[in-house]
Amino acid sequence: MNTPIKLAFLILCVALTATALVVPPKVSPQHQKAVDGICSVVQDKRLCSITLRSVQSDDPAVLVRYLATAAETSVKKGLKFLAGLKPKYKGNAFATTCITGCEKQLNNALEDFADFWKAAGKNLTSMADNYFTCKKKMTSIFTYHSTCLDDIYDKTLHKVVEGGIGLGKRMSGESVDVFAGMGKVFNTFNIKTKLNQKDTDALLPPPLSFYYY
Repeated sequence: MNTPIKLAFLILCVALTATALVVPPKVSPQHQKAVDGICSVVQDKRLCSITLRSVQSDDPAVLVRYLATAAETSVKKGLKFLAGLKPKYKGNAFATTCITGCEKQLNNALEDFADFWKAAGKNLTSMADNYFTCKKKMTSIFTYHSTCLDDIYDKTLHKVVEGGIGLGKRMSGESVDVFAGMGKVFNTFNIKTKLNQKDTDALLPPPLSFYYY
């Protein structure tokens, strides 16, 4: 066996050994039950489960907030993607307009996230008290993604932009599903708190900047 073949064989053996040694993280039955309870109401159960498996908590409030956090993080990554994409289409007026429009939509989504976090609070009680508002804000966040993509008629550009912001749309869609099915989630965890179907948006405290500017 000549040297190049020996080297390739050695690399293959090392790769196979490393793969065999990778052990998936163990998930307790209790944690898996909690994750399944949240993910039972979403369309993409696989994405939901993958997102929540590593969360070190069985508290449904923590899991619901983690999904929303993952969505917000994805939106921020989407904005970075669009900022890097814009120079590539510098001479294309239509593409530049579309990308700029998408940036505006995602920035609107981030503003709604700020309102969502005020409404959601830290526990299920605050989520229940501001249930309608939380659902409304998350639906708005999802809609901003859809509006961005709906305005792009060029199929090639649409595919490129969707590849960069698609995860944010999917993750915000997961949270929309969770709040739409919150009654079922509460039943799964045997939580008796009533969901407030009234909009509490006007009752929420203004941002800190309101007091200083």
